[in-house]
Amino acid sequence: MKHLNRTVALGAALALFTSLTPALADGVAYVNKGLVGIGRIPANQKDKFGETFGSGSGMAIDTKSWTREGATYRGSLWLLPDRGYNVVGTTDYRPRLNTISVELAPTAPGAAPAAGQEQSGVKATLADTMLLTDDKGADATGLDPLNGVRAAAGDMPILPQAENGKLALDDEAIVRLPDGTMFISDEYGPNIYRFSAEGRLMSATQPPAALVPMRHGKPNFASDNPGPGAAEPDPKDPETGRQNNQGLEGMSMTPEGRFLIAVLQSAARQDGGDSGSTRQNTRALVYDASDLAHLKLAHEYVVPLPVFKDAKGKTKVAAQSEIVALSDKSFLMLARDSGNGQGVKGDESLYRKIEIVDLSAATDIANGPFDAADKPVAPKGMLDPSVTPAKLTPFIDINDKGELGRFGLHNGAPNDKDNLSEKWEAISLAPVLDPKLPDDYFLFVANDNDFLTQDGFQVGAAYKAEDGADVDTTFLVYQVTLPGLSGNSLAAN
Repeated sequence: MKHLNRTVALGAALALFTSLTPALADGVAYVNKGLVGIGRIPANQKDKFGETFGSGSGMAIDTKSWTREGATYRGSLWLLPDRGYNVVGTTDYRPRLNTISVELAPTAPGAAPAAGQEQSGVKATLADTMLLTDDKGADATGLDPLNGVRAAAGDMPILPQAENGKLALDDEAIVRLPDGTMFISDEYGPNIYRFSAEGRLMSATQPPAALVPMRHGKPNFASDNPGPGAAEPDPKDPETGRQNNQGLEGMSMTPEGRFLIAVLQSAARQDGGDSGSTRQNTRALVYDASDLAHLKLAHEYVVPLPVFKDAKGKTKVAAQSEIVALSDKSFLMLARDSGNGQGVKGDESLYRKIEIVDLSAATDIANGPFDAADKPVAPKGMLDPSVTPAKLTPFIDINDKGELGRFGLHNGAPNDKDNLSEKWEAISLAPVLDPKLPDDYFLFVANDNDFLTQDGFQVGAAYKAEDGADVDTTFLVYQVTLPGLSGNSLAAN
């Protein structure tokens, strides 16, 4: 028994040593100290409107509310669901924002939770839900906009519009500002919207023409997810611009509040996004947010998404799912595969990682010829030789079996509730609040459970997800060292 205990202790020590190996990016040493807590919100949770709660397509921690008392932390965060449960295509789900109360009692880095307490470090409770409306205060919708385009008016550009006349939103990322207003990015436009603290649309920013989806020479915001009885778009895929369901998936404000960074989920159609194997070269848009109502594109860079081999040896591209800005020249990026995890048929994910993206030596292509739809920056996936892309450095492997195992989780078979679900799409930071560790933060990572439950209710009807899926909203919390952030405010994130 003594030899067994020594072996277990040695294994834990080696795991901690591995996680503490710094990731060097542009001369800065970033440290992942490992998982320190996890928690869940049950799959059948209903919001205050009596509809099934959808979880983290986007997340923002309210750092103003974040407090520490002894070894316990308390605060709140905002979780942004996407366009609702997709039964057959899309439905008339009203976009909304959820407020979550959080209590964190972290396990010491590298330590194992107490027996029976493996999944109790994070207590997350749904506290409130707020609907998002258009600029007139009318309901918005998750329905595919198909051929609908709302005409430009005043400062407002053309916007996606569903057949029922409502503003169509597929929300993906959120930045909450100190005054309570918020930026929300979406897939359909792909646009960046600013909403009031009460959830009413105030302004919208359209990306460069290279990202606007075009069919037959005209803007067309369809995503090939028509509602029941509706026809598919013609053609199914845009000819140029963002690919279907590959819009502005990640967005974050720089810590000092000067710049807003938004990243396309994968390459635009003309940049290789017409093929799963060539969609690697996506774009990061850096906006000057000095005037919140009129964002100005200041910088733009090509970000090469990570690639990996599938079980058959084929090269695959991991989709970008969320970012956290560290500065106007660097950010954390969550990238993942698809089709694997609890709730879907595949069981073992091959790629779920958080990367450090360094823009400092990348070519700035903002407001140049590559922002036009007819000038690809990466035709057929081959990057133009005049352009230097961003540099990626691996930081956190979410699929690390040793780390997951300490908290009773796993990656792969059996495909049960302790297997990580498919879509991990939300990350945000909160300070550790330890004067001895001024550069340490808790990195919250949350999944998008796709509203998958056996006890669902949405848009006036009950439903059960296919194959018996019951996918909880799950939070993973890592402790990380991020040098340089302690001198900045995270209040805008």
